[in-house]
Amino acid sequence: MLFQDQNNEPLALKDAELSYDPLFLSKQEASRYFSVLRQETNWQKDQIKVFGKVYDQPRLTALYGNNKNPYSYSNIKMYPSPFTAHLLEIKSKIENRLKLSFTSCLLNLYRDGQDSNGWHADNEKELGKNPVIASVSLGGERMFNMKHRMDKSQKLKLNLAHGSLLVMSGSTQHHWLHQIPKTKKNTKERINLTFRIIK
Repeated sequence: MLFQDQNNEPLALKDAELSYDPLFLSKQEASRYFSVLRQETNWQKDQIKVFGKVYDQPRLTALYGNNKNPYSYSNIKMYPSPFTAHLLEIKSKIENRLKLSFTSCLLNLYRDGQDSNGWHADNEKELGKNPVIASVSLGGERMFNMKHRMDKSQKLKLNLAHGSLLVMSGSTQHHWLHQIPKTKKNTKERINLTFRIIK
């Protein structure tokens, strides 16, 4: 299992390498980053095409990076802005933990419980064969669901805490799908930062 240490708790899943640290950032740090990123991020609203129909994506997004490599998913092509000082701070904390260097960060803003992310895998070719995805959650807690592509008995539900770090690596994206489902609960805004290595 990659990235085991005293803080990152490995989660035993078939055909996956996954670890979770609910206390990666202190509550004070996490709240400060949420406030700053909510204001300074250049959020954009994209449209996605599903079965020939065009819809507004049910969340706002932004892409930052240390190069100009675009990132494409669901017929959306995003071009990165340069990393901000605050994103570089968070990036450095993750890289010190994982001993890896990330090139890019895709941010998602979930404004309420109706903002969501459907079942998918982060398996775009730009990410390489076995991508490492380091996901930091800030703000309102949301449920993170996973399901195995072939073995229907293999599922995971994880409540992603304010300031937490979830790392998916190895062959996870080949065998598992994940989502942030809609909820009728009264949820606070949530910012999700997914650090990636775009080839």
